[in-house]
Amino acid sequence: MAKKTHQRQRWHGPAVMVHGGAGRGQPDLAAGQAEGCEHATAAAWEVLAAGGSALDAVTAAVVLLENHPLFNAGVGSCLTSTGTVEMDASIMDGHRLTAGAVGAVSTIVNPIRLARAIMEDGRHLFLAGAGAEAFARAQGVTTARPEYFITPRQRRRWEEGLGSPGAGTVGAVAIDRTGHVAAATSTGGRTHKLPGRIGDSAIIGAGTYADDAAGAASATGNGEAIILMGLARAAVDRLRDGAHP
Repeated sequence: MAKKTHQRQRWHGPAVMVHGGAGRGQPDLAAGQAEGCEHATAAAWEVLAAGGSALDAVTAAVVLLENHPLFNAGVGSCLTSTGTVEMDASIMDGHRLTAGAVGAVSTIVNPIRLARAIMEDGRHLFLAGAGAEAFARAQGVTTARPEYFITPRQRRRWEEGLGSPGAGTVGAVAIDRTGHVAAATSTGGRTHKLPGRIGDSAIIGAGTYADDAAGAASATGNGEAIILMGLARAAVDRLRDGAHP
């Protein structure tokens, strides 16, 4: 028997959605994180309202959140078991079906900008560690000393042996006036993670996916589980089959 699907009316935007992490979070940070998400949404909407691309919109949103110390991305990232910061990020263009990703970087002010530079360079899709840092310097991507990323709040959580805060990983999806979609995700990972651990936020199809024919997704939550499920791609495939978001 042929599979029956229910076709949705396609939305041609513009529209944007931003997230600041899954989970319960910390009540004392909720207002600041909500305000940060509102500012990121406004930055992305400004791009879209001016006729800009979905790719530029999600980049603008995630850059702003990486620069906000209350989120677990960029400055304010969680600390590894050795007290360092290692960040992951990825971005995907649903129009060209191209993507860029970066893992375990420690000096990149905006990992999402490095992920986009990797995508636009086109030779590779995913760079990690020292190789990604060297590529960033060659491309003129802004860097900072490792201590720049460590906030007193995250240092205190690390010293007290606390787990990762519920909220923190950041992401955005958008559709522009031309109907093109894009997705971007950035994170500092999990508190006390082993050095070298790379989570779903850096993996296309797990933490990030976009396809003009179906939709776009940015994930947040347990990275290991999300990788096993290929969650972002699975969600977009459900949209392709006619499921409601």
